[in-house]
Amino acid sequence: MQEIRTLIVDDSAVMRKIVERALRQAGLDPLVVHEAGSGSEGLELLKAKPVDLILSDINMPSMDGLEFLRQIRAQSLAPGVPVVMITTESSEEHVKQAIQAGARGYIRKPFTPEQVKERVLPLLGAA
Repeated sequence: MQEIRTLIVDDSAVMRKIVERALRQAGLDPLVVHEAGSGSEGLELLKAKPVDLILSDINMPSMDGLEFLRQIRAQSLAPGVPVVMITTESSEEHVKQAIQAGARGYIRKPFTPEQVKERVLPLLGAA
């Protein structure tokens, strides 16, 4: 299997590691993970490195995940790359906004590797 270049954007370093571990447990290997602690850091990384998958938290300081997603699209960074939003929100409104902004799916915290697999693998097959 070809390596899967993944960008994980979350203001929590612990959460980024949890997401990475869930991806590996879901069978995504070989996996190359790039991490960003903010939306603006994620944008800079996307300008420098190609990726196959983006997972982004919605709730982050300074630039939230929705704005990060809008900026990816506005700047034509990572065209065609699936973006999956990670949220603690029970609000359907955030999810609707993410889908309208171009997200291909979402995962609610707390999540299991099985849920990550269900949400992410189909996107990689379609990418």
